[in-house]
Amino acid sequence: MARNIPTINTPSVTLRGMRAEDFTRFAEIWATPEVMSHIRSQPWSRARSWDSFLRNAGHWQITGFGQWGIQIHGHKALAGQTGFFYGSRGFGEDFDPYPEAGWVLAPEHQNQGYGRDAAGAAHDWFDRIVAGRTVCVVSPDNEGSLRVAEKLGYQPLRDAVIDGGAVLLMTRKGPPV
Repeated sequence: MARNIPTINTPSVTLRGMRAEDFTRFAEIWATPEVMSHIRSQPWSRARSWDSFLRNAGHWQITGFGQWGIQIHGHKALAGQTGFFYGSRGFGEDFDPYPEAGWVLAPEHQNQGYGRDAAGAAHDWFDRIVAGRTVCVVSPDNEGSLRVAEKLGYQPLRDAVIDGGAVLLMTRKGPPV
């Protein structure tokens, strides 16, 4: 069954389905040490990026939601991604059964409001179309992502460890009041 990925426009960004021609930029973003330091992981190989790129496409087909590519108005290249996925990370029944939200931006686009705008638009869509509890993982030293998560209504759930690094598991029961 083919599912259409909705396109969402905000004043500063467009959220759209990722295209084959986005892969090179996608792989560059995930190979950037500055990006990966916030995710508590080593830069990804091109093969690992390809697996993730395909998983993003498949998520839309199987679950009806997934990750969008972020395109900043006035820029041609993919700037990052945001949306939802099932991570199946083994964090427990209070985390794993729920859609996990994520947002990633290339370093040159960080701290300019694009992440907040893009993630906010994705959550607005989720609240209207899917609804329900979501979770996210944020590095406790990633102040920008913590601000985005708090603005979206996420609350701390508990601390955890990924690849030897501390992370904060957060939960959101629905839109902020």
